[in-house]
Amino acid sequence: MNKQQLELTFDGSHSFRPVIRRQRRLTSARWWFAQMHKVVDGALEWQPAPPPRPEQAHLKLAPQR
Repeated sequence: MNKQQLELTFDGSHSFRPVIRRQRRLTSARWWFAQMHKVVDGALEWQPAPPPRPEQAHLKLAPQR
């Protein structure tokens, strides 16, 4: 069994840039909401369907003794 401690170091060859990632997310979010605003603004006005006709229902009664 290996009981040595493992050490991880960052050598600086890969830079971590959270600001760029956040900017990318904000850009895509703005694009998405702009698309949704276009869809809503271009939606057609519609009237709801009229209420259905009244329907007569028959009740089945239990047979009497």
